[in-house]
Amino acid sequence: MILKSQVEWALHCCAILAGLPAGRYLSTKTLAEFHGLPKEYLSKALQSLSQAGLVDTTLGPNGGYRLAKAPAQITFLDIVEAVEGKRRTFVCNEIRGNNPCKQNGSCDGKPCPIARVMWDADTAWRNSLASVSLSALAQLLSAELPDDLLERSMSWLMERAG
Repeated sequence: MILKSQVEWALHCCAILAGLPAGRYLSTKTLAEFHGLPKEYLSKALQSLSQAGLVDTTLGPNGGYRLAKAPAQITFLDIVEAVEGKRRTFVCNEIRGNNPCKQNGSCDGKPCPIARVMWDADTAWRNSLASVSLSALAQLLSAELPDDLLERSMSWLMERAG
């Protein structure tokens, strides 16, 4: 399975938005510049997050995006599904029914083992993503990134925040 690039972009932007002080917003331009991304394509990912109710937007010279909920209330799964949708990653087309050795009209009546294994894997993947919130990610980042990089990054962002 390959997720859209916009999933990665949305996750990184939400990680940054999780660290914004109350009442501050970051523009698409600032987020795109910070990550070296094309603004027009990033805008589409941010719109998906807005439509899903994960980010709030405001217009004007100090406008932009901020999280609509507390970081502890937004999971990786929320962000992935906002960009990719909620459909299963595996679609069973029941090709086993094409078996020329099966008698006409015979029906198994339950999903095949292949579909069940794939659906179980999809469920496990989704459960794993649902178990990681943006606040948990913030803890990982603060433990793994050098303090001076975090400080310089936040300073750069705050100079541009509305």
